[in-house]
Amino acid sequence: MLLAFFAGTKAQNDAPQLEYVVELRVKCEGAYQVGQTSHGNRFVIPIVGGTFEGPHMKGTILPGGADYQLQDNENGRTEVEAIYSIRTDDGVNIHIRNKGLIYTGKDANGNPQFYFRTAPQFEAPQDSKYAWLNNAIFVCQPSFGGGNDGAICLKIWKVK
Repeated sequence: MLLAFFAGTKAQNDAPQLEYVVELRVKCEGAYQVGQTSHGNRFVIPIVGGTFEGPHMKGTILPGGADYQLQDNENGRTEVEAIYSIRTDDGVNIHIRNKGLIYTGKDANGNPQFYFRTAPQFEAPQDSKYAWLNNAIFVCQPSFGGGNDGAICLKIWKVK
């Protein structure tokens, strides 16, 4: 059935485009270390709040989530998975699972490299005006600083 749908559409050979969606300023505190596990060195960073704003949504980040990090010290690689929820200014709760990678090492030319990208997945109520978040792939560019509140900034784009 799916192949029949695509057979009738024109193939798109263009590179994907990005559409800016939102910036989140996530406040974290009190990171703690679980320790060296069979999978790597595990850290947990509690998410305690924050705000977000974009062209079509605005609101607060709810406390109670966390950023789970798994470090591979030998390869300079850290897997990250943040699980938390946000509430829009019009009262809609949206769940987010944001998975990604931090890499500190060398590039192909031997130069120092820092790479940090994630791919958030949204779960919004189907009967809300935010249901479109459920049906797309998103990419995120995290950054640090930009204020005295210790928040991490997450700029998110929809892949079109």
